[in-house]
Amino acid sequence: MSDQANHPAAAPLYPIREVSRLTGVNAVTLRAWERRYGLLQPQRTPKGHRLYAKDDITRVEHILQWLNRGVPVSQVRELLEQPEPVDAPPPAAGDWPHQRQQLIQAVEALDTACLETLFNQALALYPVATCLDELWQPVLRELEERWDNRLGAELQRRALESFLRTRIGTRLYHTNARATGATLLILPLPDDGPLWGLLAVLAAADRGYRVEWLDAPLPTQELPLAVERFHAQALLLASGRAERADLVRRQLPRLADQLQVPVALCGPVARIRASDLAASAVELLGDDLAQSMTRLHSLTHAT
Repeated sequence: MSDQANHPAAAPLYPIREVSRLTGVNAVTLRAWERRYGLLQPQRTPKGHRLYAKDDITRVEHILQWLNRGVPVSQVRELLEQPEPVDAPPPAAGDWPHQRQQLIQAVEALDTACLETLFNQALALYPVATCLDELWQPVLRELEERWDNRLGAELQRRALESFLRTRIGTRLYHTNARATGATLLILPLPDDGPLWGLLAVLAAADRGYRVEWLDAPLPTQELPLAVERFHAQALLLASGRAERADLVRRQLPRLADQLQVPVALCGPVARIRASDLAASAVELLGDDLAQSMTRLHSLTHAT
C-alpha cells in the first residue's frame, strides 16, 4: 500500500493516467478497485489527485494475475494479504460462469436494464481483455449456437446489436479523443452482423488504437477508398461466420495485395478459413480478440 511511511519522499510517484498506461488497467477500474474493494490506497496531492508508488503498480500486476486465474474481484484482497502464494479458491457465486449465465438470460429476456448493469459492472471491475475472454466472447459463442433456427433469435440478435452499438459507440467516442495509437478501420464482413466487429472495436480501443468503425459491410472495391479517406494504418475485418468462398479465396487476397496497409481478419472466420488464406497476404489474427490485438500491434508497428 502507498502511505507516506512506506514510500519516502524521494520515491517516484505516478499519476493515475501513467499507472493506467503501464498496467493496461483503465482509470475507472483503478478507482473502483480502491473505493469498492480497498485493493489500492494511493497517496493524494493537496488537490486530491491520486499518486501511485512502484509498490502500487506491482500490486496492480498481482491483482491482474489473480483475475486472470478466474478469481472474483471480491476475493482478491484476502489473497493479496497472504504471506505466501496460495492456490486460487474454488469458484463462488458471482464468478464468470454465473455472470455468463446472467448475461445470456438478460439477452434472451430482452432485459436492457440488466444488460446495462452487467456491462458496466464488468468493465468497471475488470480489464477489457478479461471481460472479453471470460464474459463476452463465451456468451456470444453460446448465443450463436442457441440462435440457430430458433423463434425469436433474430429479435434477440438485433436487440443485442443495438445495445452494444450504443454502449461501445459511447465508449469509443471518449477513447478516440485521447487515443495515441495507429488509426484502425474496422468493419464486419457481409454474411454476419456487427457483433464480433463491435467486440473487436472494444478490444482495439482498449489497446490505444484510434478506431474508425463502420457497422455495415462495404463492397470490397470501396475498401481501398475507405482506408485512404480514414488515413487508416490497418484494415480489420470481423465475422462470426465462414463467409462466402469467393470473398475469402479471391476478393480478400486480392485486396490484401492491393493495399499498402495490413488487411487482417478476426473472429471465428479467422479460424474457420485459416487454410483458405494461409498462402495469402491476409493476416489471420484468430478468434481470441485480446490476442488478436497483440498480433495486430506487431503489424501496425512494422508499417
